[in-house]
Amino acid sequence: MKKTQKGIFFTTSSSSPQETAKAMGKKTVLIDGQRLSCLLIRYNIGCEEQQVLHIKKNDEEFFYTF
Repeated sequence: MKKTQKGIFFTTSSSSPQETAKAMGKKTVLIDGQRLSCLLIRYNIGCEEQQVLHIKKNDEEFFYTF
């Protein structure tokens, strides 16, 4: 069995990722459940848009032209 050089470790838990990284080696990227869900939403994997919120602010320069 060969030793790995790099790796990604996905978990749905939120247990101590620092200790897991030490046990697995320094070149392992850890992605816990919360980070995994954020990445899935960001890249629209396994989800769909329900509602879009538009945030607006006043354009103060517009009112100075009057």
